[in-house]
Amino acid sequence: MRLTLCVRIPGHKGETTMIKSYSELCLIPTFEERYEYLRLCKPDVIGTFGFDRYMNRVLYASLSWKRIRDQVIVRYDGCDLAIPDRRIYGRVTIHHINPITVEDIERGAACVLDPNNLVCTSHDTHNAIHYGDASLLITMPPERRKGDTHQWKSITTR
Repeated sequence: MRLTLCVRIPGHKGETTMIKSYSELCLIPTFEERYEYLRLCKPDVIGTFGFDRYMNRVLYASLSWKRIRDQVIVRYDGCDLAIPDRRIYGRVTIHHINPITVEDIERGAACVLDPNNLVCTSHDTHNAIHYGDASLLITMPPERRKGDTHQWKSITTR
């Protein structure tokens, strides 16, 4: 499977180009591979907006954001990176697959509210994507197998 790379063009002032997408993400079979697809190579300075952080608050308080956020959560039942067995218990974070800029918000660029640029994540997964640290990911317990409680039986019979 060929995966696209997310590349920001230095000095690019136009609308953010969709390089990655939700529809492409869904073709990737495992949680770990989806994380690698979304992981940012460097700490995400763009996402924090520096002194323009107020723009985040303006966007995330808007009715249009709240509507699209609800649609994205319903789309995959609030599962982390849209993996059915990775249900998020607690707060769901909506991640922009292709990071947005202050200019995107100011211009009302389509990429800001495009469902194909949004996916549900847990708080830990979102931080792992932005800071490139897989140790932040919540790992699934190993699959249970017949007889795998043998050592526990010896502990409980003492």
